[in-house]
This record gives sequence, C-alpha cells and structure tokens, in this order.
Amino acid sequence: MTDMLSPIVLNNWLFIPLTSLFVFAAAYLGWRPLIGFLGGKALAKKEQIMHQLDLMYVTADEKQITIFLLLSSYGLGTVFFLLLFPNMVPALIMGSFVSILGMKIPPIVIQSLYEKRCKTVVNQMVDGMTIMANGIKAGLSPAQSMERVTDNLKGPLAQEFNLVLNKVRLGMTFEEALNEMGERVPQPDVQMLVTSINILKETGGNLAETFQTINSVVRERQKLEKKIEAMTAQGITQGIIISIIPSAMLLMFWTMDPEFVAPLFNTSIGVMCLCLVFTLQIIGGFMIKKMVQIKV
Repeated sequence: MTDMLSPIVLNNWLFIPLTSLFVFAAAYLGWRPLIGFLGGKALAKKEQIMHQLDLMYVTADEKQITIFLLLSSYGLGTVFFLLLFPNMVPALIMGSFVSILGMKIPPIVIQSLYEKRCKTVVNQMVDGMTIMANGIKAGLSPAQSMERVTDNLKGPLAQEFNLVLNKVRLGMTFEEALNEMGERVPQPDVQMLVTSINILKETGGNLAETFQTINSVVRERQKLEKKIEAMTAQGITQGIIISIIPSAMLLMFWTMDPEFVAPLFNTSIGVMCLCLVFTLQIIGGFMIKKMVQIKV
C-alpha cells in the first residue's frame, strides 16, 4: 500500500490536485455550516455596498456583487494559499490574512467613494444656490429654480435635484422629495437647505435671501476646509511616505537579493512577521488619517 501511494505523494502535480479535491469534498459534505458561516462573513457588508451604490446611481447586479466579494476575500486567500502550499503553516497564515483583508477593503473603498460624492454635492451648492436665488428673484418657484440648476449644472447636485423633480412629477410632495434628498446626502449644508425650504414654504419668507445666506455659509465653510487641508497636507504626505517605505524596501531587497528575503515567504515566522508589518501599516495609516482629519 505504501509503495502504491509513494509515487502520488512525491509527485506534486498529482498530490496537490488530489489534496485540494479531498479538502473540497470534505468541506462541502461535512462542513456546510462552516461554509455558511464563512460566506456570511464575506457577504456581511453586501447590503450596505449595494445601498451605497444605489445612492451613487451605480447600477449593480446582486449576483455580481456577491461573486466579487467572495473572490476578493476567499478567492485571493486561496491564491496566496496555493502559492505557498508546500509550506502549510505559512500558506494558512498568509491565506487567512489576505482573506480577512479582502473582506474589509471593498466596504471601505465604497464608503470612501460615497463620502467623496457627498462632498462634491456640497461643493456644487455654491453655484446651485446662486442659480436658485436668481430664479426666486425672477419670480420662479423653488421647483422651477431647481430645474434651472439641472439645466445649467452637471454632476451629483444636478442628479439629486433631477430626482427630486421627477418624484414631484410622479405625485410626491415637494417637501417629502426634499427630505429624501437630505437622507441620501447626509451633509449639514444639505440638511440646512432642505430645512430652510420646507420651513419657508409653510411660514413664508424671502427664499432668495435665504439661499444667499446658505451660499455664504457654504462658501465660508469651504474656505476653512481648504485652509485646514493646506495645514495638514504635510502630515498626510508623511503618513503616505511612512506607509510606502516598508513595501518599497521589501521590493528593493527582493530585486537585489531574492535569497535574502526568501525566509519571509518560506518560513512560518517570516510570514507572521509580514502579516504583522502590513497590519501595523494599515493601523498606522488609519491613525494618521484620523489625526489629520479635522471636521468643520
């Protein structure tokens, strides 16, 4: 029996596929709860991602999002596991680390894009409020003034105003459509605009003057934010450089002398050190970002 198995064990081209097939069969037949648990972890942020993509007017199929999340987590983890497979412990460590990292990165990227879009909406409010104030002075209603904004501006603010107008045409009240816009773009300046229009439509008042006041507030806030960005630019640059140096040094040593850094990938301690370094880099990057990020 041993003589029959020895050629299979010694031949990696047979041993690796057979081992993978055995592990897959055992997991599928006997560890379905484990697969369900791991799948749930990988897809935990799927609803949040789809909701934020919908808020950004990005059409995405649920099946495609599911496949992408699974590939970015367990798919990449499996690739790194197979690359280091002859060394079981380093392969397991690196595969698990990459899988966990692949679970965390996509929601952070989508959240960052969503926040960037909300910030763009606020930045466009200066021009939008100017157009709306001129429209109110010319005798137009707030809805008609919004339509002028959609005709003259492009970008997220025009998309939001256009959606408000479409909902009003379908029978929703103007106040309800504005409140939904405030929920889609949870920014203080947008909330101030929505609240001002809704209150003044009920109580009466000078909408043109209100829009000019909002315009001044947004403009001053933007000036202060740009001043803070200029003052914190050095800290941000230092954080980026510090985060890049370890990876750049590793790449340089790998190019100059691959055998010198080979233990980092071939031994358990080396792989654990790599995972620890990358983890500390990520934590340090987030800490630096929090330190230099000042909310106005």
